[in-house]
Amino acid sequence: MNGILLVDKPPDFTSHDVVAKLRGLLRERRIGHSGTLDPMATGLLVLFIGRATRAVQFAENHEKEYIAGLRPGIVTDTQDITGTVLRTGDKSFTAEELTAVLPDFTGDIMQIPPMYSAIKIDGKKLYEIARKGGEVERKSRPVTISELQLLGEENGDFFLRIRCSKGTYIRTLCHDIGKKLGTGAALSYLRRTKCGSFSVENSLTVDEIQDLAGKGEIEEKLIPVDTLFCTSPSCTLNEVQKKKCLCGTSFDADLPDGNYRVYDEEGAFLMYANTQNGTMSVIKSFFEI
Repeated sequence: MNGILLVDKPPDFTSHDVVAKLRGLLRERRIGHSGTLDPMATGLLVLFIGRATRAVQFAENHEKEYIAGLRPGIVTDTQDITGTVLRTGDKSFTAEELTAVLPDFTGDIMQIPPMYSAIKIDGKKLYEIARKGGEVERKSRPVTISELQLLGEENGDFFLRIRCSKGTYIRTLCHDIGKKLGTGAALSYLRRTKCGSFSVENSLTVDEIQDLAGKGEIEEKLIPVDTLFCTSPSCTLNEVQKKKCLCGTSFDADLPDGNYRVYDEEGAFLMYANTQNGTMSVIKSFFEI
């Protein structure tokens, strides 16, 4: 079983929980994902199954899209509503006041990672230090918020649509917005809707995957891994070239310089490769030996 599976992660599951569950359902140990979701979050988890796990590194930098709930007047140690409340207040802000500061958080910005995160400092994960009551200095990191739009307000929470780069903490974004407006704020809801060209609208729930796996129909839902490289041109190898490809050696290729999706004459996807000065070399292979 090889390919990409789009999963709608349920709340209160870690990303690892989903992977572990599907390893059992699909009877496949080789399962990875291209971006962790916090337990409180729901939405798109892009899983790579079988030989497709070799493509995870090419999807990790994909831009992500989220719908986030921002609750004013509360500060927690985790920067979301699942954490210990550190401070509350009666002050809030209007939609107009929130909209006015959103440009300050759009584009290339700096974020200080939260203590409750998996980033390691001196070999220790920050959340392990935080759970013991500790705190360490963290360096700010650059992230990019390409879109930040107020969608509306419901029961005192404001809902934002966010498109952002890898490494963006939506919890921290909400915290920083609340700090800017002087009221404090925490993340109250989070749903990932897109990863690169993949959308949650095309995903399956864990229950749906279980049902399809039981019927032996789940492979029909797998997305071929070569779709990840659809912006690169394709080429077909002859038998001589294919033999060298399967051995992992470079070979002559009469092609312009650049990256290619490489197939054999039967249409099987062999590798993602680069050609320079008439020589093709493997970037990552995907054939089964």
